[in-house]
Amino acid sequence: MAAETKQTCYEGSEVHSFQFYLEHSGEHEAIVQGVHSILPAQFKRIGAGKSGLDVLGVGSGGGEVDVQMLSLLQSTFPTVPITADIVEGSAELTENFKALVAKTTSLQKVQFAWHIMHSGDYEKQVKAKGDVKKFDFIHMIQMIYYVDNVDDTIKFFHSLLKNNGTLMIIVEAAHSGWDTLWKTFKKELCVDAITEYRSSAEVISSLKSQGLKYEEHIIDNTFDITECYDPNSTTGARLLSFMTATKNFHQSLSQEVRAGILELLRNKCSTLKDGRVMFNSEVRCILVHA
Repeated sequence: MAAETKQTCYEGSEVHSFQFYLEHSGEHEAIVQGVHSILPAQFKRIGAGKSGLDVLGVGSGGGEVDVQMLSLLQSTFPTVPITADIVEGSAELTENFKALVAKTTSLQKVQFAWHIMHSGDYEKQVKAKGDVKKFDFIHMIQMIYYVDNVDDTIKFFHSLLKNNGTLMIIVEAAHSGWDTLWKTFKKELCVDAITEYRSSAEVISSLKSQGLKYEEHIIDNTFDITECYDPNSTTGARLLSFMTATKNFHQSLSQEVRAGILELLRNKCSTLKDGRVMFNSEVRCILVHA
């Protein structure tokens, strides 16, 4: 990646920060549970009568959710060949994904193609080739925040769907804790990889403006941020750094901004349960049909 290119994926220490967040938030578990209830009926519809199935993962990270979805698709159509193209900008997370595939016996039959690049570069490469591969199922999980233009991105990936195909976009819900935090402190937080925060509201607005058919599903999730209020807690400090995309929350932001964020997190982004501060991390699964 060129030095002047805006960073849009996790590298180095940020990979560890992301994995730390996943361990403490239960986000992947919530998404996996959600897709296991939503996708079986979708997969049956998508794959009906097909002799092969082609999947595209955009911003797949370490592949934890992809492996679950591919296994589900494979169990739905055990005799149908499956290909999986994976677009992920982080070389480190891609290696994690490959290691996960190597440990998942059932996926040895899936033909993988790895594209270690950002979604925008993949789009340019596809358009330059001319010979465009189409897909039955395309998924973009928690990556729409990093693209330059939501409308263009959705339009391009939707154009790669085969007949009866589906594009799945998973994104933080409008009015969730994330949406409230990042839009309230836009000036302070939207300065690096994320320059414009988007939630399900922006995605649905784009789909409506393009006249695309979609359905929306709620995936509930909360996680405990009580330790964020203990100035001596390393866990709290690391969570705050990830949630605000800062290198070090307590050093990167002014005392006034830190106090404002902590107050907002407690009073507008979370609920109190048994004396614990539970952050609202609800996501939406939006299925866009061909």
